[in-house]
Amino acid sequence: MHAALKLINHRFQQPEPGATGTPGVAAPPVSMVSQQPGTTPLVLDSPHSGTFYPHDFGAVCDLPTLRRAEDTHVEKIYAFAPALGVAWVEAHFPRIYLDANRDTTELDTTLLDGEWTDPISTDPKVLSKVRLGKGLIWKFTDEGEPIYNRLLSVAEVRARIDRCWRPYHAAVAQAIDAAHARHGYSIHINCHSMPAVAASHATEFPGMVHADFVVGDRDGSTASPALSALICEHLRGCGYSVEYNHPYKGVELVRRYGNPAQHRHSIQVEINRKLYMDETTLEQHPEGMARLQADLQALVHKLLVTDPR
Repeated sequence: MHAALKLINHRFQQPEPGATGTPGVAAPPVSMVSQQPGTTPLVLDSPHSGTFYPHDFGAVCDLPTLRRAEDTHVEKIYAFAPALGVAWVEAHFPRIYLDANRDTTELDTTLLDGEWTDPISTDPKVLSKVRLGKGLIWKFTDEGEPIYNRLLSVAEVRARIDRCWRPYHAAVAQAIDAAHARHGYSIHINCHSMPAVAASHATEFPGMVHADFVVGDRDGSTASPALSALICEHLRGCGYSVEYNHPYKGVELVRRYGNPAQHRHSIQVEINRKLYMDETTLEQHPEGMARLQADLQALVHKLLVTDPR
């Protein structure tokens, strides 16, 4: 077995950091971010599947409540990728601690005990998510439950950005740059999962029953629409229901790194969690997981022989 895949499989056999007990009790991973270099034009990243809850979190919610924010098991779904020469980047910190798929300007300053002197977004679309409590630092769970009973210090938010956001984005940028330098183009798949039904504070479409997959390229601005169509058609051919750019178009990681005019294609792929897990217990459905892995591995093979130029 490929050495990288052995490493990933070994880690998945270990207890998930922070997945039991009190957040922060487990020893931290070597880094808040890990990456496997690739040899192909394809880069995959998972910004929301982290399970290490840092000791300085200071949240008032219990661990099961916090864990509902995770894109649980996404890193396991794509565990086959490094063995195929695909670059892989993964966050170990949880999304509810810091959301790497948000810009640093997407910060709700009412969370802070002092003045934030860095730029803050004024974009109404961005602010709509911040008002839901879903900015760079979450204020509410998807169900609207407050995460903190305190104000966060400016220093601790800056520390989260330095420990988590900056290393994650640096790793994704480096992987895409390397793929593009090797092949003259890059295909970046931003890997996510979504609940079967949108909760009250999760999106602008509370109560929406989600399709099996949502493929997003910000209305064709971050990837070739033909490439996105290839992904949609493959998934539909596997028997899944698929939506394109609704209700998820893609956020910061595809916005920041997708530039189809420069042959840099970034696409967000959301998987409905009902396909592979119990959303209450977080237990995997082995048959659903196996089917997803087979269908997504076939998709990756198709992307590896697709030159979108």
